[in-house]
Amino acid sequence: MPTPIFRENINLETLQSWSKNTLVEHLGIEILEVGDNFVKGRMPVDQRTHQPLGLLHGGASVALAETLGSIAATLTVNTNDQYCVGLEINANHIKSAREGWVYGITKPVHIGKKTQVWEIKITNEDDELVCISRITMAVIDRKK
Repeated sequence: MPTPIFRENINLETLQSWSKNTLVEHLGIEILEVGDNFVKGRMPVDQRTHQPLGLLHGGASVALAETLGSIAATLTVNTNDQYCVGLEINANHIKSAREGWVYGITKPVHIGKKTQVWEIKITNEDDELVCISRITMAVIDRKK
């Protein structure tokens, strides 16, 4: 069993409330689970997330990846003293999706004092890899 890495026990309702009136809410992204060392969410594949050919837009996959990585990074710091922002993200789009849901799960690659790296795997409802992404997060000290 992995060692817990998150600083706070936070409920899913609170995580969802962070997304109120944002791109995350507009795209229909939902946080499903927070484990000892991962955050899992899902996003619908519908008119909000399609590109013109009716396929899942690569940018929507990246939005899901950045959402999960940002939430996970934030849960590792004392938010009274620090906050996390995306510094760089990449994505390899492996398989297309036309409908249903895609699921993302993020796990840490590196958690440092000033940077973090998270890997995000996005799969379809048949657990086939749709996209793999890696995000680097900057950990920034709040001004006192």
